[in-house]
Amino acid sequence: MKLLTKTLQKQLPPLHSQEAVDDPIVRAHFFNPCGTGDWWITEGSVEDDDFVMFGLCYIFEAELGYVSINELQAIRGPLGLGIERDRYWTPKPLSEVSAGVTP
Repeated sequence: MKLLTKTLQKQLPPLHSQEAVDDPIVRAHFFNPCGTGDWWITEGSVEDDDFVMFGLCYIFEAELGYVSINELQAIRGPLGLGIERDRYWTPKPLSEVSAGVTP
């Protein structure tokens, strides 16, 4: 499965454009099918030969941060499976996502 479609790339606001937005919309969700790892993305931009995104990242704890498509594509789990995009994701406010992730 392609992690970043052209449609999704166009839907994501550019990096830093959501800084003044109190509750940005999470437009994409990526996850590790073999274990820990979720990324809820609010914005992204092309940088050189990569696409850098910003959002809520949950590996061992939830934190806001950056991740790139190249980084996500390089991850391989114990069964050789890679990161997947939640094809059924419905955009929702970041506050709604973070309420379900953080204690």
